[in-house]
Amino acid sequence: MAENTEPQEELTQEPSVQTDNLENEQAEAVAAEEVPEMSAEEQLKIELAELKDKYLRLYADFENFRRRTSKEKLELLSSANAELMKTVLPVVDDFERAMQSFELTTEVEPLKEGVLLIYNKFYKALESKGLKPMESKGEVFDAELHESITQFPAPSEDLKGKVVDEIEKGYFLNEKVIRYAKVVVGA
Repeated sequence: MAENTEPQEELTQEPSVQTDNLENEQAEAVAAEEVPEMSAEEQLKIELAELKDKYLRLYADFENFRRRTSKEKLELLSSANAELMKTVLPVVDDFERAMQSFELTTEVEPLKEGVLLIYNKFYKALESKGLKPMESKGEVFDAELHESITQFPAPSEDLKGKVVDEIEKGYFLNEKVIRYAKVVVGA
């Protein structure tokens, strides 16, 4: 009986191998029938559709990038303002204390000294953030740094074309002009 079981196993294996081969052949035949030769026009249409899809995806990615960077810029500006405000708040506290002392003190000299100390503290806080005053008086007039309010006859020949008086100071913020100096120029 052991002899009979072995041949039966061989017989059962052979039909499954034959079935797999038939299925593969049929699948290949069906695939060959499903993919007819495409004309050049159809290939171009498919390629155009793929390129349009790529373009739309790229455009969407760019729009997302643009939105994200504009949002980051707004956040950066708000955080920069927060840093400046943190720097200025101690000066505001000093001004509040000075205003309270105005009500209690009758002497003017200590009040002047206190206001001068607060001014110096405020000025140093602004300098720490990159603010620098512009030196204009006696300098040659420069339209990129100065705004001429008026011309005045120069008291001497060497002051012609130079800044005679400074009406309003100009300022730099990290080497960039943020306010032009308003000046009187010698003519």
